[in-house]
Amino acid sequence: METADNCRRAAFEAVADVEPPRLHDLVESVLDGASMVPGVLALESAAAVTAETNAAANAGAAGRNGDRERKKNGTGTGTGTGTETGTGTANQSPDDTITTTGTETGTLDDVDGVLTHAAGVQLIYEGLRLTRTLAHEEPWSDSAIPNESANGDSVADGRANCHPGTAADPDSSVAGTVETDTQADLEILAADILVARGFYLLARTEAASTAVRTVQAFGRDQTRREELVDDDSVSDRAADLDANLERDVLELAVRTGATAADEPPTAGLLSVADEIADEVGTSFPPAEAWFDDSGAAISERTFDLEDPTTDRATSATDP
Repeated sequence: METADNCRRAAFEAVADVEPPRLHDLVESVLDGASMVPGVLALESAAAVTAETNAAANAGAAGRNGDRERKKNGTGTGTGTGTETGTGTANQSPDDTITTTGTETGTLDDVDGVLTHAAGVQLIYEGLRLTRTLAHEEPWSDSAIPNESANGDSVADGRANCHPGTAADPDSSVAGTVETDTQADLEILAADILVARGFYLLARTEAASTAVRTVQAFGRDQTRREELVDDDSVSDRAADLDANLERDVLELAVRTGATAADEPPTAGLLSVADEIADEVGTSFPPAEAWFDDSGAAISERTFDLEDPTTDRATSATDP
């Protein structure tokens, strides 16, 4: 999908100067495997509100032109019985016709700017998503380090399945522990960079405050989740708290796109964000599952997502 590809390229450009190379490669790998649903929704929202603005402006212009023509050619009332034809018709210039130009018509003159804002949304999401994965797996904890089982096999939790060391080989185990910790350190640094670059791209936009609220809500939700995760009776609540990230990011995408077009988000666009959030949970499908290149307004499309987790956005920390 061209829109998704453009958004991914804009995100790549925003992190092109990340160093050292190993960290840069990690950041790019996160973006390379990511679903571009948030970024594409921002772009689609900008296009949708612009189309609505243009339609309203054109309808208003047509009405004004019609009123003007009626005034020029309409009948006059007064003491006489004849009709009075408006003067100036013969000399009417085409330039006198009312048209919608300039600020009366919504346009996306700064396409690159809108794309940059969409990339900002995408970067913030990828950084928070990676942070969520790290918080759940806790790669620095002792439980993430493999131990020797009764049959001598290496046993590990989550990420440590790839740990090279075993208790039978202490030196290898130490080296593996260091490597695991180093990778985890790089991943949390990558997450910080992604969020920071996303904020930089949205700085001085009307969506910046929404981005701040998104990050703050994420922190509160993950704190609450930590308190619930060991209680099986409220495990569904923990899952809902995780899914709040996707819901909040989709709202951020809509508001970012709309404000990029100098318009408030419409109820229709916000309902599209809710519809997607209800379907995807904590993993976005490929952007093509929700959007296409048909040019139809997203609020007018019928979405069908039978397998919302197919080809989901993968994290560098996914097992």
